[in-house]
Amino acid sequence: MNQHIYLRAYMAGIVVPTIFLLVVATVFTIARYIYNVPVPVERVIVFPMAVVPNAWGLWNVLFVALRSRLQLSIGLHGALLPILLAPLGIVVASLLNFPIPNFAAHAFPIAAPVALLVYYFAWKYLVGFLNRVQEIA
Repeated sequence: MNQHIYLRAYMAGIVVPTIFLLVVATVFTIARYIYNVPVPVERVIVFPMAVVPNAWGLWNVLFVALRSRLQLSIGLHGALLPILLAPLGIVVASLLNFPIPNFAAHAFPIAAPVALLVYYFAWKYLVGFLNRVQEIA
């Protein structure tokens, strides 16, 4: 089963964020249109819905491609991804004039390490499991 290893790695990588974003989109839709919560996320929802799953898939392809040359655990490899995604998200939000709340700057010292831990465990257990299922681990 060595055919199309990078395609299988890409597909294993996009599963976790795609399922998570479906849940987030459902909660947002219910909050916005049933409970009339005034959150103008429509302007920036394209970034997480389009870029994040593709980034996870390509990041997993990069992990598979580099694993013979660079002995890095999949969890640590995945924990590096928010370092790339966070600045991209901030740039997209500022380009679209999406107001970033003031508490975000105050929460950053706590949120950043938490995000790294969440990504580490998501990659170690979820993406690692999917890579083993696809026989690419």
